[in-house]
Amino acid sequence: MLKRIVHLFFAVIGVVLGYKFAPALFAQAFHLTSQPFRSAWFGAALGGSLFILSTAWLANYVATLIRWVEEKLQRTPLADILGGTIGMVIGLLIAYLFNPEIRVIPVVGVPLQFFVGVLLAYLGLRIGFTKREDLLSLFSGKLGQRDRDKDKKQPYKAGEAKLLDTSVIIDGRVADLVQTGFLDGVLVIPSFVLQELQHIADSSDVLKRNRGRRGLDVLNRIQKELKVKVQVIDVDYEDIQEVDSKLVRLAKQLAGKVVTNDFNLNKVCELQGVPVLNINDLANALKPIVLPGEELTVQVIKDGKEYNQGVAYLDDGTMIVIEGGREYIGGKVDVLVTSVLQTSAGRMIFAKPKLLEKAL
Repeated sequence: MLKRIVHLFFAVIGVVLGYKFAPALFAQAFHLTSQPFRSAWFGAALGGSLFILSTAWLANYVATLIRWVEEKLQRTPLADILGGTIGMVIGLLIAYLFNPEIRVIPVVGVPLQFFVGVLLAYLGLRIGFTKREDLLSLFSGKLGQRDRDKDKKQPYKAGEAKLLDTSVIIDGRVADLVQTGFLDGVLVIPSFVLQELQHIADSSDVLKRNRGRRGLDVLNRIQKELKVKVQVIDVDYEDIQEVDSKLVRLAKQLAGKVVTNDFNLNKVCELQGVPVLNINDLANALKPIVLPGEELTVQVIKDGKEYNQGVAYLDDGTMIVIEGGREYIGGKVDVLVTSVLQTSAGRMIFAKPKLLEKAL
């Protein structure tokens, strides 16, 4: 259908041009003054036919271009389209006001007039797209009222909203943290996070499906068992594909904090200036401080990577690498801490048996 409309457009152009210029062209260029060459209607029919035949190849490209523009407009929010259109119209009006002064410039007046019109239209489009909210508010007569009511429309106080991401929900420790009272305010769960969690729960992979269902169980526990306000916000950003980027933008809009245990999301929030609460950082901070020279009693679980090493763990999961501890696997041993290494994955303690220290 679109291709036929494009063909009809070219045919109309050919009919108009043939009706207007064909008789004079036949008479002056080819000296054909007899019928039917003097008839304007013959020229219209001939012009329409020639344009249809000569532009058959061009119609496909024009139709493809129109479909591409249509798809782009369908994916673009209406506010963006209106804002850009208003800005472009304003730019064209300004260019029209300057046209008389530009046209009288010798030699370059006409091309400069065209260039200024295109430039101001483009600038108006970009500014209108960027300032679309202010433009729409201005044309609706609510700009001043929107500025006065800005604080009233903010649903949360600064830092009150805690936005949960998918990884921290699946992790589950956030429920225990809320239960202890260390995490207060309003727990905000965006709809796009909930959709991602549901998608994981419906995965064909058994491990992913179990993780997704665990996350849904954690949310159910937080909503029903724990005394904290939980709010699911139905919001989405069609111009953004990644869930993490959507979460960062929503945190900016709500002046909230992102709760996560994702290292990469933590870095993105820091770069974007969004406050972030990392569960892993909190867990590492709460681990007991062990200093070199302290004495510990641990149970050696397995051998280490290096020769004659043994590996033990504290109650909080901190790994202890014991030099010469391989012979104590399966039993308890008193060790002396030699050094402590803090890594991004957690804290690692190096030690050696106390009996070996005494022997030395």
